[in-house]
Amino acid sequence: MARLDMTETGHGGAEASAPRARTVLDRWRGDPGIWRRGIVLAVCAVLLTLTMVFHAEIPNRIGNLGSLTETFLPWLGIFVPLLLALALLRRSATALIALLLPAVVWLNFFGGLMTDKSAAGGDLTVATHNVNADNPDPEGTARKVAASGADVVALEELKADMVPVYEKALADTYKYHDVQGTVGLWSKYPMSDTRPVDIRMGWTRAMRSTVTTPHGEVAVYVAHLPSVRVKLNAGFTANQRDNSADQLGEAIAAEQVRRVILLGDLNGTMNDRSLNAVTSQMRSTQGAAGDGFGFSWPASFPMARIDQIMVKGVEPVSSWTLPATDSDHLPIAARVTM
Repeated sequence: MARLDMTETGHGGAEASAPRARTVLDRWRGDPGIWRRGIVLAVCAVLLTLTMVFHAEIPNRIGNLGSLTETFLPWLGIFVPLLLALALLRRSATALIALLLPAVVWLNFFGGLMTDKSAAGGDLTVATHNVNADNPDPEGTARKVAASGADVVALEELKADMVPVYEKALADTYKYHDVQGTVGLWSKYPMSDTRPVDIRMGWTRAMRSTVTTPHGEVAVYVAHLPSVRVKLNAGFTANQRDNSADQLGEAIAAEQVRRVILLGDLNGTMNDRSLNAVTSQMRSTQGAAGDGFGFSWPASFPMARIDQIMVKGVEPVSSWTLPATDSDHLPIAARVTM
């Protein structure tokens, strides 16, 4: 009898919900103001759509506003459910229809990132990490990155007096390594033609090396582009970063080795037009073979993927974010086929 009562109660709940839904729809259909209300919300939806579609047209002349918008472009999607809730609250059919525009555009831009594109296999695993110059546990950070199983590891923001700590922590795993300025490269395979790369900084924050793997040679670049700041009186200050990106792009374009991998903290996302000198000639492993957005900064609440693994001449197989260390960035890794 108890089972019968529960079943009857369940059917009663379902039957009761149907009339309620019909009542709501009837109320909306009989509401003469359903098309007049929510005009402001509809306008907001259209403006949101235009911002996403024409983000490349937003000028950088005023505080690099275009680059700032492009850095956080995926986050514009949070306004869609917010406007949806307001449209439902206002009972506005006009706003609800207008909301289809930003929803479709956002899904077109970023919907592909929501699916897992990673696959098994791969000839080479690489990882990169901005370790933070003030990292309180450099040895533990190095060991966590090495635990990823990467064949090649790039580290950025290496403090001079901490370099021996990283070298000691990684010595058992990586037979070959080189440090140039504040960036370094560790490899299980032989390295040659290792040299700094001038990115107009005044000191060395980029390097390249030819790594000879069992599947052939690959030129590996490590770069830490200048930081950017958001200031109330100056906007998004990124001119030095932009100039360094142009110089890095020129160096990669002139590379003689056919296979190229770029590892590093670029202080910018793939959407940022100011990195076009690099992004126009290389693929992001996260976009091609990742699962989700792969945000890497800040580590406490990742909001942007400013740490990058980019390739040309090799095929990304998978890309992922590694567990947090004591840095303010998350390490990232990828596997590629040669």
